[in-house]
Amino acid sequence: MDIQKIIAEAVKALTENEELLKAFNKNPAKTLESLLHIDLPDDQVNAVVAGIKAKLGLDDVLEMAGKLKGLFGK
Repeated sequence: MDIQKIIAEAVKALTENEELLKAFNKNPAKTLESLLHIDLPDDQVNAVVAGIKAKLGLDDVLEMAGKLKGLFGK
């Protein structure tokens, strides 16, 4: 199984579909498995999710959103 290929396919699909990206943000493992139509062991799913987030820069975006949220008292 080529993890980099899986990550590339998922990133492409997520960047082309905003609703899918929202679903990925809420439940990455479930969204990934339904998107790719595969059932991966938890350790592989977690590795793929981490790779996708890194490619999308979601960790930075989510961290920044958390900081901005704190500025407005919520």
